Amino acid sequence: MRVVFMGTPDIAATCLKRLIAEKFEIVGVYTKPDMPKNRGMKLEMSDVKKAALEAGLPVYQPTTFKDDAVVDELRALQPDVIAVVAYGKILPQRVLDIPRLGCVNIHASVLPALRGSGPVQWAILNGMDETGVTAMYMAAEMDAGDIIEIRKTPIEPLENAQSLLNRLAEIGGGLLCDTLRSIEAGTATRTPQEHEKATFAPMLTKALCPIDWTRSMREIIDHVRGLDPWPVATAELAGKRFKIYAVRPTEKKTEKAPGTPLALTKEGLEIACGGGNVAVITCLQADGGKKMPAPDYFRGHPIEL
Repeated sequence: MRVVFMGTPDIAATCLKRLIAEKFEIVGVYTKPDMPKNRGMKLEMSDVKKAALEAGLPVYQPTTFKDDAVVDELRALQPDVIAVVAYGKILPQRVLDIPRLGCVNIHASVLPALRGSGPVQWAILNGMDETGVTAMYMAAEMDAGDIIEIRKTPIEPLENAQSLLNRLAEIGGGLLCDTLRSIEAGTATRTPQEHEKATFAPMLTKALCPIDWTRSMREIIDHVRGLDPWPVATAELAGKRFKIYAVRPTEKKTEKAPGTPLALTKEGLEIACGGGNVAVITCLQADGGKKMPAPDYFRGHPIEL
């Protein structure tokens, strides 16, 4: 079975590596064009491109599928199936119609919940206890195709988005391999989604970063871990802005106003939350500084309490 793979970030690279390891016939890999990154704005290739080049696979990086020549180039690869994982581009119907066995997508949520670009982060931001990975046939509408299989997993109480993403990538790699085998064997099922139950996971922005300390302790913790590693929660402490990477619960109570720093302990900086609860900031980064454990930072930069 001739497979064209399309994807861009690390979750997609994990799935691609699994296909390579399990000896699928990958006739082409599509990924987004190299992007300028960091202060030097040097062009950097995607994780998928790196994995493809290491395996000696041909890489294609079109800017659009509106170009007839780009579509003809894809058609010339004669794919039996196109496998898509976090590609970052919408595929028009004429692309979806190319492979004889269809286009399949691996999406990191239990569809129809959390359609969109940020399902892993929003699962945590929304305080969910469980998520998963869905294999589906692709349709013109984003993440709305018929479901082939869903594999669920619990979300750990203090797990951040990167850790959850890594776990889901491993689950997704196995699910993709099994899905392609079932499609080739003609045993893949398809179940229409309950579209009326759909929820959405929009792209993350830095507007989400500031912590609202009036919210409950659980909501604050979920906010912090859902935005790690990007765009990262932020807070102002003693007049200085910080990125906040980890907040842990305590059993303590306070009558102080939410957002008030209370005490510095060996775990970190205790701070008042909504409902009179007390959380502890355990890892942070000052503007212009390095990410570090909160006790280490405040030993060198005392805070007035």
